[in-house]
Amino acid sequence: MGHIRARKETGKLFFDFQYQNLRCREQTSLPDTPANKKKLQQMLERIEAEILLNQFDYKATFPSSKMLPKFEDIQQKRRQQQNGTPLFKNFTEQWFTEMKGSWRISYIESIRHILDKRLIPAFGEADVSQMKKVDLMNFRADLSNQKKKNGDLLSPTHINRHMKILRMILTEAADRFEFLTPFRNIKPLKVPKTDIEPFTFEEVNLILSAVRPDFKDYYTVRFFTGMRTGEIHGLKWRFVDFEKRQILIRECYVRGRTEYTKTDESQREIHMSQPVFDALKAQFKVTGDISEYVFINSAALPLNHSNMANRVWHPLLRHLGLRKRTAYQSRHTAATLWLASGEAPEWIARQMGHANTEMLFRVYSRYVPNLTRQDGSAFDRLISQQFKEI
Repeated sequence: MGHIRARKETGKLFFDFQYQNLRCREQTSLPDTPANKKKLQQMLERIEAEILLNQFDYKATFPSSKMLPKFEDIQQKRRQQQNGTPLFKNFTEQWFTEMKGSWRISYIESIRHILDKRLIPAFGEADVSQMKKVDLMNFRADLSNQKKKNGDLLSPTHINRHMKILRMILTEAADRFEFLTPFRNIKPLKVPKTDIEPFTFEEVNLILSAVRPDFKDYYTVRFFTGMRTGEIHGLKWRFVDFEKRQILIRECYVRGRTEYTKTDESQREIHMSQPVFDALKAQFKVTGDISEYVFINSAALPLNHSNMANRVWHPLLRHLGLRKRTAYQSRHTAATLWLASGEAPEWIARQMGHANTEMLFRVYSRYVPNLTRQDGSAFDRLISQQFKEI
């Protein structure tokens, strides 16, 4: 049986009772008076009656109690004893700890954001083996109604990314604890196909003729190598081999730090065409003695993607009257130029950092002519003819 007691130090009343074999003492702000004692005694009797009927909600009665974590642990252990499986939030933390060692830092941050912002709040208290397909479908439907900071609804690609992480977690849990994953027969949302928008020979020529002189070498390398933004921003001089005319892609620069490349296939050697060779030679005279990075800003740090886009790239396109496109289209431009020159798909795929030619034909199929050569010489001849006056 519980009691209403008063603390000697403060004279304030507190509850003292037993719940789930634990002694519970909950402080009040009421002073020790007969009226207050009577009031709390009535409340205590109601609490004990609810405990007896198994209807007591500790959190609702004492929402700020320090005892709550202990009762959550007890409830969790009981659920695990019944089902033999952990809560989603606990298994997710274990899964994340085990997996993050194989991920890039930027990917770890992206996954962590998805877990903390959406997955754990939505499913954290659920037992992994008790999650149903309808729960997952309702979650996806809810995501489709959520908006980004700019007011746009979440895209199918964005939603699929969340569902992919959720699938990975539940698939691993199902495998470990031997239950059927609720993800069966849930297909990704259909993502509208978007056409690439590579630049033409004439547009590339126009851009390189009009761009600021201090960025001409940078954009020359972008257009004629197919390097990703993080790859060219993270390019260091030690990975530029003038003797073999190769650019060694070994790192990339993402979110202000150097990381491993996007995939293992991204680790590659890119052939230097003559314009690229000349551009890097010229750039070496500018930054070769002052930085380990090839392209840097005024503070001798790697270039910032947002600054380049907002201060150089988009203003240049507007000035030239060209359709607005991201600088990433320079990568697509390189691929289509290689295809137009007649280079072999296998060689182009290696230059792009693709595992095979599948993506090449899927993305660039309408740019594929008869292909016969595979050593980069055809591309050299083509651009030397087309860009003589650059």
